[in-house]
Amino acid sequence: MFHKEGTKIIFYSMLITIALVFAADYLPFNWLRIVVQCTIIVLLLLILQFFRNPNRGITPCDDTILAPVDGKVVVIEEVYEPEYFKDKRLMVSIFMSPINVHVTRYGLSGIIKYSKYHAGKYLVAWHPKASEENERTTVVIDNPVYGEIMYRQIAGALAKRIVNYAKVGDQAIQGTDAGFIKFGSRVDLYLPLGTDVNVVLNQKAKGNITSIVGKK
Repeated sequence: MFHKEGTKIIFYSMLITIALVFAADYLPFNWLRIVVQCTIIVLLLLILQFFRNPNRGITPCDDTILAPVDGKVVVIEEVYEPEYFKDKRLMVSIFMSPINVHVTRYGLSGIIKYSKYHAGKYLVAWHPKASEENERTTVVIDNPVYGEIMYRQIAGALAKRIVNYAKVGDQAIQGTDAGFIKFGSRVDLYLPLGTDVNVVLNQKAKGNITSIVGKK
């Protein structure tokens, strides 16, 4: 199953792949033809795996905050959040490599209180300034158990477009699609100070499966 955000890219990639594979038949050397055709097919497979959207249906639970994306936990630290809270928060950052699923899912349910897109740079996702200077979207969800929780989609060096479905006033339902980051690369969660998290640095996380806060 593929995500709807990849429909056009997948369609045109398949057309181009078919055309180039047939065109490669006219290359003068057999070894070169094989190398070119294999390279083209591998690139198509990479695009297909990037836009995959595995079915991970869940029963929403207000007592748990789930990982919004697949990836690796790269930061767990107290930071000052200047955009919405304007105070210190516990930030948990999940970095997505090019081979991870790049669907962003709502990690918790609640009313969407804030949703804003910011144009910006394309620093590598692990750069300390990426969360403040890169292209990004900021979303705040008011959850009945944990209060206001923020997540931020951050584009990386390869990403050129963030898709965000969150609209102020809408009801976010845990586990449903919240957006997509095309070819990039990090999501930050901002939690109240003192929150007991279930993850550790360098731990692999899976969207809709890994519990960040609450029941394991």
